[in-house]
Amino acid sequence: MIELKNTVKKFDSYTALDGVDLTIEKGTAFGLLGSNGAGKSTILRLLSGIYKQEQGEVLIDGEPVYDNPAAKEKVFFINDETVQFSSFTLKQLKEYYKGYYRTFCDETFERLRKAVNLPLDKKISTFSKGMKRQAIVIVGLACKTDYLLLDEAFDGLDPTMRIIVKNMLVDAMIDRGLTTVISSHNLKEINEVCDTAALIHDGKVVFCREIDSVTSSVHKIQAVFPKDENGTPAIYTKEELAASGLDILHYERTQSIHYIIAKGEAEELKKFFEPKDPVLLEMIPLTLEEIFIYELEVLGYDSSNIK
Repeated sequence: MIELKNTVKKFDSYTALDGVDLTIEKGTAFGLLGSNGAGKSTILRLLSGIYKQEQGEVLIDGEPVYDNPAAKEKVFFINDETVQFSSFTLKQLKEYYKGYYRTFCDETFERLRKAVNLPLDKKISTFSKGMKRQAIVIVGLACKTDYLLLDEAFDGLDPTMRIIVKNMLVDAMIDRGLTTVISSHNLKEINEVCDTAALIHDGKVVFCREIDSVTSSVHKIQAVFPKDENGTPAIYTKEELAASGLDILHYERTQSIHYIIAKGEAEELKKFFEPKDPVLLEMIPLTLEEIFIYELEVLGYDSSNIK
């Protein structure tokens, strides 16, 4: 498995990761979510041994990663940039990585290359962005590592390219239990490919759990409450609801209609509102993207604050 234990990473006076604890089990498709500068790429570079942490531990199968060839041979890291491969042909790139990964499989490489019809002898600098991403994913999968790390895996790819790259990854996960860690701003892709996700903000872990449990534990509530003897509907403020034990991520009200984003299972939330005898009570599930936005809003990362 992958483990980060109380991991701290600094760049001069800037703290990129501040006491991060993460455990990623083998065979997991794991998504790293977060705003720009949250620390997602730093985590991937620590896991691949590019960076060394100042404090804590970064372990692959119980072994420290940094300056440890045996641990690093289990990991293949696909950066969000491919400019470093521009002078290579795909054939040269294949030979380059064969020199570092004893597990490299020519049959896997050739099967995937033929499937997308990438040329062997043209320089990668002549490839489109999608073709470049396909090329490095093919090489990464052919290395047959236990762990594949992808930084912004689907960024800039057209819909067809996204499907092709996604299918390559999913096939490897199913066929040989590949553990995949994906950092992405495209939450739809994370939702489709990953089974577990962590939200990183300001170098800290906000949550880390199975995606199904994330999406089932936050709901949008629309509620209207009974009128009093004067015909005025009851109004509950955010502060009143929070004081009663409701974990609120977002609150709005339009006249008598309350719009609330709250944490909790649907049945728990219904029980919370039952004593208030609502005239209208609707529970609406949220997408992973909506939950991401509201979680960050609570942490002060809110687009409505931008003037």
